[in-house]
Amino acid sequence: MIRILLAGTILAATFFLSPSAHADVLARIDLSEQRMDVYVNGFKRYSWPVSTARRGYRTPVGNYRPTRMHEMWYSRKYHMSPMPHSIFFKGGYAVHGTNEVKYLGSPASHGCVRLHPDNARRLYQLVKSQGSDATRITITQ
Repeated sequence: MIRILLAGTILAATFFLSPSAHADVLARIDLSEQRMDVYVNGFKRYSWPVSTARRGYRTPVGNYRPTRMHEMWYSRKYHMSPMPHSIFFKGGYAVHGTNEVKYLGSPASHGCVRLHPDNARRLYQLVKSQGSDATRITITQ
């Protein structure tokens, strides 16, 4: 009986502590704060400055799931601008890395959510490992 309990405990621990175990990912973007908080299974893992839409443009507010991901994408609309580690969530809107890190924390984009390239890579890898179905992107005013 003890062997069965021990085997069950080891099996459960292996499943729950395994890096391949399913995790819910929430990227919460606050437009007024120009900040993204990333939660994994309800626990805040990261908090990063972002740049969202500057005057004359808009970043859509709402709840989304990733629709497609590209390790490197170039904007066809804005002069082939590089968009590393892009996570698209609504049409042409994406969360992606930027080389213009001096603007992070202030509105500066055409509507996308810009991150430091290192943070964009971290988020991209996290979403890729957990899957789009386990990821939500929430954007609030």
